[in-house]
Amino acid sequence: MNTQPTPVDPPQLPTSPAFAQGMIVPAGQTLYVGGQNGTNQTGDLLDGLEAQTQQAMRNVLAVLAEAGTDAEHVAKLTIYLAAGVDIAEGYAAAVSVWGAHRTAITVISAAPARPGALVEIDAVAAIPSARR
Repeated sequence: MNTQPTPVDPPQLPTSPAFAQGMIVPAGQTLYVGGQNGTNQTGDLLDGLEAQTQQAMRNVLAVLAEAGTDAEHVAKLTIYLAAGVDIAEGYAAAVSVWGAHRTAITVISAAPARPGALVEIDAVAAIPSARR
């Protein structure tokens, strides 16, 4: 059984090479990745939006890998950006780590809970059947 999410792009909505309007995820185990900040292994926040976003994405990828899945199986990303940050800079930093993996995505301007955090990213992913 294929466990990769399938993009849903209705013809009456704009299509983007970066994200899908929706994702169909086959039934099976699902991983919910909690919000990841741009912290290193010791829990220290990196400096600046670019560094924090890249590290937050690497942290998401690390959780996916530990659960036996990867970016190809992510159905949804939510990216929370601190108010006033440059969304284009955050997007470029995220793509530099994430690559061209299309998924449903929501970007929200909100204050991350951790003081000093400029970004927080969570994800929902299917677990491939070989891992189950």
